[in-house]
This record gives sequence, structure tokens and C-alpha cells, in this order.
Amino acid sequence: MSRGTVVAKRYAKALFELAREQNVVAEVETQLSLLTRAIEQDADYRAFLAAPAIPAASKIEAVKASFAGQMLPIVLNTVGLLVERGRHNDLSGVLSAYLTIAGDALGRVDAYVKSAQPMTLGDKDKLANKFGALLSKTVRVHNETDASLLGGLTVRIGDTLYDGSLRSKLERLDKALQSSAN
Repeated sequence: MSRGTVVAKRYAKALFELAREQNVVAEVETQLSLLTRAIEQDADYRAFLAAPAIPAASKIEAVKASFAGQMLPIVLNTVGLLVERGRHNDLSGVLSAYLTIAGDALGRVDAYVKSAQPMTLGDKDKLANKFGALLSKTVRVHNETDASLLGGLTVRIGDTLYDGSLRSKLERLDKALQSSAN
């Protein structure tokens, strides 16, 4: 496990504990996600945060001014702490770790599904119910289309990949036919 991952988990755990004390776990998740996405999508903002010539206090003030009124103080303070300590690049790792910690505490997991066609809301509900029963957790489904799958889908939950794609089935069939021909 890299040092950045360990550090991100520490920040995420501290943020989660504060959020739980203040009963704002879901709000922190949403806001941290929005803030992380906003910073990641703005190259100028990332360059500003990375600039060694700009004092950390100025960077923190800019972040707080940019998102004041939109974010809870604990979210802004966490980001400020990351900036102060030169760890602003760990923000996405903190978000990822926070999602995992909050999910574990709330009995929830995220399923990242790739399918050849976009899934309907009914399909997402069926998939969430099926994996929810399997894992004894509430499952949130995030769908992405990938035409190269040809059909079927792949589901990634944590470190586990469930591959029911037509492409992988055809690849397994091809390997089986090649090994039986030899």
C-alpha cells in the first residue's frame, strides 16, 4: 500500500468521524465528491494549488472563498489541511477512502457496472437487489457503457470483478477450442 493511500485513509477516517458526530455523513460525501471533481476538472485551479511560490495560507483562503456557502466547514477545513500539508493531490484518494469508510459504516457498497447498452432504472434496481442479497448490503449501481463488451456486463464491487460479458465468454470459448485442438 502506497504512502499516499495510507495518508488518504487517515484523512478520510478523521473526516468520517467528524461527519458522523455532526450527523452529516451523506452531505459530506456529496460535497467532497463535488469539490474533488471541480478541482480535478480545472487545470488552472490544480496549477494554482501546486504552485510552490504561492503561500499555503493564500491557497487555503482561495479554496474557502471559492466554495464558501456551498460546502460544510468540515469539508473545507479538510481540504485546507491537505493544502497546508502539501497533500492536495491526495484529495481524490481521500474521497475514495471516505466512500469506502462511509459505505462500510452504513452497510452500503458501490457497484461499477459496464454494459454494452445503457441500463434502465429497472435493470439497475434488479442488479442492486441481486448483489444486495448476495453481500447483505445496500448496493448503489453506477453504469457506464462499453460497446466492446458486445453484450452482458461486468460488475466491480471493491476489489472483486464479476464478468458476465459476452466478450469474455467468447474469449474463454476460444481458449477452450484452441486447447482441445492441440
